[in-house]
Amino acid sequence: MTGRLVRVAPMYLIERSLAYYWTRDKLPMSYQSNRMRMNKFSKYVCSIHWMLAFWGGIALFVSPPVSAQNYPIKQIRLIVPFPAGGSSDLFARTIASKMSQSMGQIVIVDNKLGAGGTVGIDALSKSSPDGYTIAWGTVSNISLAPVVYPALGYDPLKSIEPIGMAVSAPFLIAVNQSMPATNLKELIDIAKKTPGALNFASVGNGSLSHFAGDQFKSLAGIDIVHVPYKGVAPAVVDLLGGQVQIMFDQLASFRLQLFQSGKLRALAVAGPTRLPQLPLVPTAAEAGLPNFGVTSWAGLIAPKGTPTDIIRRLNSELQKALGTKEMTDLAMDQGLKVSGGTPEQFSEVIKLEIEHWSLVVKASGFKRD
Repeated sequence: MTGRLVRVAPMYLIERSLAYYWTRDKLPMSYQSNRMRMNKFSKYVCSIHWMLAFWGGIALFVSPPVSAQNYPIKQIRLIVPFPAGGSSDLFARTIASKMSQSMGQIVIVDNKLGAGGTVGIDALSKSSPDGYTIAWGTVSNISLAPVVYPALGYDPLKSIEPIGMAVSAPFLIAVNQSMPATNLKELIDIAKKTPGALNFASVGNGSLSHFAGDQFKSLAGIDIVHVPYKGVAPAVVDLLGGQVQIMFDQLASFRLQLFQSGKLRALAVAGPTRLPQLPLVPTAAEAGLPNFGVTSWAGLIAPKGTPTDIIRRLNSELQKALGTKEMTDLAMDQGLKVSGGTPEQFSEVIKLEIEHWSLVVKASGFKRD
């Protein structure tokens, strides 16, 4: 109803204005000279042009809001703030393909890299909140990076609208084959006997794997040295080569074959349940460190202010994509779990993770570069 009134009101006002111009001068036409008639006509035409321009401009500002009723009417851009070919890119592209088929519009992936995934999220936060730009958000670039680097151009609680979680994966505590520890208790005992002698690798200073190690140190009461790398690949290479002895990350970062071949040894799963791919590996709680938990997760987000009905529509399409066998098989292959859930549930996870990592980062004494 409101939209109809918005469209009708300008025309009604124009009609009333026309009536005024036609009736304001009651003099018969026979008493007016040609010059007077031409002057009156010129004023009339100028006034009509002015009114059409004025009311046309007003109509633009009071157009009906974006609605999911006929959404989408054009392609949707999905910002993936990680390199093409990686695990995040693979999942995002698969979801984009499924959503494209279901929605009847192309969901195109835009790999926007930089600063550990924060450049892409910053770009999203500055996009129009109309449902045509969404992003692949992770625990690292939504809940951790803003804590580590508060000068970022976005605040996850003020700049984004959660759509829904897609996948999650617990971290593993992994050691190389030269380490004598065969379980978590033995690793902690060795570290206590030789403080500062063991190193743990991370994918970068200020990364999730960095603070997973710091959290482990604090809970276990040990002193192990952090060695940051520029990405997963060089960190895993040095772990295999013995330059570092321990690493904390998800299964997809290590590859299952490295554990199956014995080149790496998983001592515990930093999550509530065991991994089906490594059923003999206990959880950290089962291994004697009940409060140690680190989970990597990812999902879809939109700019703050995106209409609720469009968020609901996107969430519904995400759930359809996650429910396919292709997604389930892909998740199993990568050591991930299909999550799903509502926007509200995803929002709550983001808030809790920000609170958790704020405490861990503060306790670690981390110094920003």
